[in-house]
Amino acid sequence: MAIHIRRREFIITLGSMTVAWTGAARAQYPIVGVVSSRSLPDSAMSVAAFRRGLADSGYVDGRNLEIIFRWAEGHYDRLPALAADLARRQVAVILATGGNPPALAAKAASATIPVVFIIGSDPVEVGLVASLNHPGGNITGVSLFTSLLVAKRLELLREMVPTATTLAFLVNPSNSNAEPDTKVAHTAARELARQLMVLHAATEDDIDAAFATLARDRVGALVVNTDAFFLTRREQFATLAARHAIPTIHDFKEYTVAGGLASYGINLASAYHQAGVYVARILRGEKPADLPVVQPTKLDLVINLKTAKALGLDVPATLLARADEVIE
Repeated sequence: MAIHIRRREFIITLGSMTVAWTGAARAQYPIVGVVSSRSLPDSAMSVAAFRRGLADSGYVDGRNLEIIFRWAEGHYDRLPALAADLARRQVAVILATGGNPPALAAKAASATIPVVFIIGSDPVEVGLVASLNHPGGNITGVSLFTSLLVAKRLELLREMVPTATTLAFLVNPSNSNAEPDTKVAHTAARELARQLMVLHAATEDDIDAAFATLARDRVGALVVNTDAFFLTRREQFATLAARHAIPTIHDFKEYTVAGGLASYGINLASAYHQAGVYVARILRGEKPADLPVVQPTKLDLVINLKTAKALGLDVPATLLARADEVIE
């Protein structure tokens, strides 16, 4: 007996089969969840570097991998729920970026889903891993060890602004690195024979208020501590520093490109690339417990000479010679 199928019914049926097959094939992709303190607009370069690390290891989003993002947009209180959502989705790996808070939130969300972090602190001191060489558990990643560079940034700022008898140190009290990094800053300031003013900021208005205080008290220069929220406000920092004529030093080049005086720290792109490589290794079956925490091997000093001239600073030639990049 002949079977007659109308053309429209055939197309609809074929289309449904195609959608179902595509959905089934996509469902077989491993899913990587990314939870970040930052926002998408502020993370374009970092995300691109992360994707390159994955691609160099054979994983491409949409081809044999799916990546889903959860952005806290500087609101640290959102991170536990965002990380818990990724855990409920049973993603294959979680990338936690933007400082200690997302890494701690990811750790709290699951004791079994592998987590790769990018943080500035010592992950052993923070309680994320048992040791750098043998992390143990389900977590490993990249530590920028920016906390260890607090003293160096103070020293560099003193070289650039030798007349400043008081230096300021700005921290985000919502970040767990605030207290230990402040202790380091106090010790470094004493060794440099400088007074230290510690300021706190957790919102845009707080940053405005901090700079108003610096201008009122005629503080000579400012060290901005490592913080993902601060990085999203780098344009605000540059504008306020120019308005109040306050020299600033930061951890990442992005600040200096925006107009800050100087930065000293690891290249963020290289850290995200390495995170991509680690995520790929875990997808292939390696365990986070066996992957040593990656530490930076090269630190970049970037100086914005245009900003220095606007501030009336004469940066020592010896310091310019040591710089990895000078923005003119």
